[in-house]
Amino acid sequence: MARKPFPLSKVYGLLDPVPVVMLTTSCVGHSNIMTRSWHTMMEFEPPLVGCIISDRNHSFGMLMATNECVINIPTAEIAEKVVGCEKTSGANIDKVKCLASYPNLLRNSAHRSSRSALQTSNAGWVDTSMVDRYCLFILEVIKAWIDSAMKNPLTIHHLGSGNFMVAGKKIKLKSKMKSR
Repeated sequence: MARKPFPLSKVYGLLDPVPVVMLTTSCVGHSNIMTRSWHTMMEFEPPLVGCIISDRNHSFGMLMATNECVINIPTAEIAEKVVGCEKTSGANIDKVKCLASYPNLLRNSAHRSSRSALQTSNAGWVDTSMVDRYCLFILEVIKAWIDSAMKNPLTIHHLGSGNFMVAGKKIKLKSKMKSR
């Protein structure tokens, strides 16, 4: 195998093909939604998600003020809207209005999902000890919904620099881990 140097600034594209999520916050009658791809599962039960939200993002202050958010996993059919949302700030544009045709991405008390969102989870932060230094929130998922009508949903995954991939074929392999 021939190896060549790889730019360190692009390593995240190799390690970070997690599904893109939409994070919704709401505070004092104003809602905001942001596209996120820098997150990771940290624990199974209770389900904990580590999520980087820059203190320069409009959602940062809203999350700090309310301690709650909604996380949605959008499907590939709305990929352009999802990426378009990432390129704007909720401080300058009403993203809720821009995404009004996808109401389940905007709910803070979601009770059903739609064909535009595979999963909806209500979450609240449980640990902010790394927020000041790394802008890392530890969120606990407190309720979750999934659209049972969606078979083989196609999620989108950020690879960096405007490159995305769509989740492909599932495979099942034997594992010694216990099923949860």
